[in-house]
Amino acid sequence: MTNITAPKIPDGEKVDFDDITRKRQEKDLAELQSLIEAHFIQRKKEEEELIALVNRIEKRRAERAEQQRIRAEKERERQARLAEEKERKELEEHRKKQDEDAKKKKALTNMTQQYSAGQKSEGRRGGKKQTEREKKKKILAERRKPLSVDHLNEDKLKEKASELWQWLMGLEAEKFDLSERLKRQKYDINQLRARIQDHQSAKGRGKGKMSGRLR
Repeated sequence: MTNITAPKIPDGEKVDFDDITRKRQEKDLAELQSLIEAHFIQRKKEEEELIALVNRIEKRRAERAEQQRIRAEKERERQARLAEEKERKELEEHRKKQDEDAKKKKALTNMTQQYSAGQKSEGRRGGKKQTEREKKKKILAERRKPLSVDHLNEDKLKEKASELWQWLMGLEAEKFDLSERLKRQKYDINQLRARIQDHQSAKGRGKGKMSGRLR
């Protein structure tokens, strides 16, 4: 253990303990004030750093919100353009469909009118028995092709109309050939009948002459 020696006091001098205590207190107070000032300086620095950090966070949050707003605005504009483009395409497709339907109806109307005109022309020729008309209707019903044009576009519809027209022309040509053949057959029959009648008349006249001679 280290020996502690008391401080030497000069001989003949009086020690002032109050002064020593006062000086000690003044020193302690100065150190305490220094610590307090350092503490407040550090606290102020930390508060300033905290405020700067909060400001940076708020700035970053505001920037992020602005970016999100801009992205949302661009997305709304994009969706609006897509909706407008979709509506435009739908309207265009609807218009095209209406045009195609109108052309189909017009083509069907024309074909119906042509068919009706043919039927009327056929009816004016008349002079045939009801049974023959029924046979003709039956044959036409059997030979009539089913018409399915709802799924065809304009070009296919034109091709179909041309095909039907060619088919109709073929029927007309066949009808004309049959009509001419019928006329020829009627002519041959009439000629044959006339020959038979002439032959019978000549034979009758021959018998009359023979009877006169016998008398």
